[in-house]
Amino acid sequence: MDDCFGVSEAGSTVRTEVLAGVVTFFTMSYIVFVQPAVLSGAMFGMETGMDFGALTTATCLSAALATALMGWLARYPIALAPGMGQNFFFVFSAIPAAAAMGHDAPWKVGLGVIFVSGVLFLLLSLIGVRERLLNAVSPSMKAGIGVGIGLFIAFIGLRNAGVVVIDPGTAVKLNARLGSPDSLVFFIGLLTAAGFCARGVRGAILWGMLVSTATAAVLKPLLPLIPESWDSRTGASASMLAERFQFADSVMSAPPSLTPVLFQMDLAAACSAAMLPFVLAFLFMDMFDTMGTLIGVGERAGLIRDGKLPRANRAMTADAVGTVAGAVMGTSTVTSYIESAAGVEQGGRTGMTALVVAGLFLLTPFFSPVIAMVGSYPPITAPALVIVGAMMMRGVGKIDWSDHTESIPTFLIIVGIPFAFSIGDGLALGFIAYPIVKALGGRARELSWASVALSAALILYFVLVRSRM
Repeated sequence: MDDCFGVSEAGSTVRTEVLAGVVTFFTMSYIVFVQPAVLSGAMFGMETGMDFGALTTATCLSAALATALMGWLARYPIALAPGMGQNFFFVFSAIPAAAAMGHDAPWKVGLGVIFVSGVLFLLLSLIGVRERLLNAVSPSMKAGIGVGIGLFIAFIGLRNAGVVVIDPGTAVKLNARLGSPDSLVFFIGLLTAAGFCARGVRGAILWGMLVSTATAAVLKPLLPLIPESWDSRTGASASMLAERFQFADSVMSAPPSLTPVLFQMDLAAACSAAMLPFVLAFLFMDMFDTMGTLIGVGERAGLIRDGKLPRANRAMTADAVGTVAGAVMGTSTVTSYIESAAGVEQGGRTGMTALVVAGLFLLTPFFSPVIAMVGSYPPITAPALVIVGAMMMRGVGKIDWSDHTESIPTFLIIVGIPFAFSIGDGLALGFIAYPIVKALGGRARELSWASVALSAALILYFVLVRSRM
């Protein structure tokens, strides 16, 4: 292994690489619980039509394949898995759009969109065109996309935990019943994760979820004694803990079958004009995430040479193949994880770290009963959403607030995503406004043809397609 990955040459050891892989896995393993809950709709109390167990297996297998490719092809200590942000875009934008078109199984159209965007990403990576597309979106806009998605994810976390509730007069408000069991489970997990993050503990998000799970297990038998668990007017349960949290029958079992979501892409519908904006949105989001993660982790690991990342094309290819394979297996966009930096801090420097992560992902489906127990009760996974949302807010500092032609369209993205409750609609607001504001500001020469074409395409989409849905 040392000779194959050049471990000694990179100033590391096999033991260090293995330890770094374990750290990276536990730092990002929250996605194993969150992803099936998001795509199946269990997190939101709705049904998307996708099977929870099959999604658990798809999440782990797609992550294992893409991470192994990253370790073997690019030789980088970077792990991949279905992306936070893309999964919410899948559920709250792509699926509703497909449903509005009259499709009986809109999630299959969504998987088709993921597959097409992954194929495009792969082609662009192979022929070297991705840089032009990335340059079509300014650095401020790229940063704003992450910030907006972070706010959206955090808002969903607060809503799922019952901290924020729907109100007819103000749209949303703080729940007056903050002493409920659901809120206690959420806040104990959130504060645990936040405290561990502040202390630099590896896997802080996972620790928060484990503490939340333990709290739920302790509180469930005590529900009859907790006044906030019941509605005094109706006598009905006022807590999700009573119905949604069920103890696992066992710790391990055979992995759930992948069949319910395997090869279920509706490619014909995905290639329609109405779904084209979603293909482009997934494509851009994947490119932004991948480039940002490669650069960020590469700098921490000392892999950047003369301002460039060696073997970047191989890394992009591994990411793109992961997305295509993930769609085939039945999950949303697979992308590089910034949590890989935790393994780098532990000393990981080569692809051997990534292979260790891939191996651990392969073992995870055997623990599906525990994953189902955790993922079916939203207050346990909600702290992860809030913490990840907070981490994604770092991009605020990269926005050029002094340039109104940059800051105003970016601001529209940031507020548009959570307020419209749609990542796609929020992106559209900013992309449409960007060239218009630039032109009105007398700076049309700074625009690229791609940004103008994207704006025009989105306007036509809203006027000719979206208005008829």
